[in-house]
Amino acid sequence: MTPFDDRVLALGALLVALSQVRRIAETGQSDTATLQVALDSVFRLDAADTAAAVGGVDAVRPGLRLLRDYLAGTNKDEALGKLAMAVMQLERRFVADGAMTERVRTGLRALRGPVERLGSPHHDVVAGLASLYADTISHLRPRVMVQGNPHYLGQAGVVAEIRALLLAALRAAVLWRQMGGSLWDFLFRRRDMAAAIDQLMR
Repeated sequence: MTPFDDRVLALGALLVALSQVRRIAETGQSDTATLQVALDSVFRLDAADTAAAVGGVDAVRPGLRLLRDYLAGTNKDEALGKLAMAVMQLERRFVADGAMTERVRTGLRALRGPVERLGSPHHDVVAGLASLYADTISHLRPRVMVQGNPHYLGQAGVVAEIRALLLAALRAAVLWRQMGGSLWDFLFRRRDMAAAIDQLMR
C-alpha cells in the first residue's frame, strides 16, 4: 500500500462516522451496521496497519465514495465538509494535550469488556463512549457543532450516538495525521488521493 492508500482509508473512516452523525442529526435514526463499523475502529488502538484499524476497505467503502465525490466537487453536503474540517482541527488540539489523550485511552480500555460482551453499537457502550467524549474532548475549543433537526438533537439517545461517532471520527483523524496526512493534501495532492481511492475500490 502507498502512503496515500493509508491516508484515504483513514479519511474514509472519518467520513463513515460523520455521515452517520449527519443522518442521526437529521432523522434521529442510525444504521446499526454503519454504527458498528465506526465504533469498532475506536477500540483498535494497536492495529497492525491502517486497513486493520478501520476494518478493511469494504468497511469504509461508503466513506471512500464520499471522499471521491468531494474531491471531484460533486458532493453538495456542505455540512458534512464543515464537520470534517472541524474534527481535523480538533485533532491538533487533542494530540497536543497529553493528559487528555491518556484519559481517553484509559476510558477506552475500560470499555473493552462491555464491547466484547455486548458489541460496540449496544446502548451501554454508546453511553460509555459518549460520556468519555463529554468528559474530555468536548472541553476542547472550538467545539464541534452539529446541525440538524432540533427535535432529535434534544433527545439523550441521539446526543449519545453523535458523541460516540465524533469520538470515532477523531480517532480516524488522528490515524490520518499519523499516516502523514495534512490539509495541504486537499490543495496540492487531490489527484494522488483520487487515484488511491480508485485503486482501493477496484
